[in-house]
Amino acid sequence: MTPKQKLLVQATFTQVAPIADQAAALFYRRLFELDPSLKALFRGDMREQGAKLMRMIAMAVNGLDRMSELVPVVQDLGRRHVAYGVTAAHYETVGAALLWTLGQGLGPSFTPEVREAWGAVYGVLAQTMIDAAYGEPSHAGVAAAG
Repeated sequence: MTPKQKLLVQATFTQVAPIADQAAALFYRRLFELDPSLKALFRGDMREQGAKLMRMIAMAVNGLDRMSELVPVVQDLGRRHVAYGVTAAHYETVGAALLWTLGQGLGPSFTPEVREAWGAVYGVLAQTMIDAAYGEPSHAGVAAAG
């Protein structure tokens, strides 16, 4: 993740934030299209889950300038996701759904450079979660993000 990629992610997220509810709905619809078995991992109100997702993405995007503070939060999130039944392989599907959703939400602003930036940022964060959750580096889950 380069400084320019970080800035591209932060700038384009400001375009997604106003449509957070729609973006979350698009994300989960696409996630479950890509892997219907993942629906079983989600219990409760999906609108609430979507709001949590968008808050977490906002926190991560805003935290890119303070990686030393962001990393422990992301590591904890990765460890918690194990208890929900998330596997390292699921991160690839999540990355694919995220990039697809961003493409839908950003439209023409989702240039190849922006896609690459989001993929790089997601890759770093996903790998941090995977490493914390499973105790050793794994390259599963980040292929779709690159």
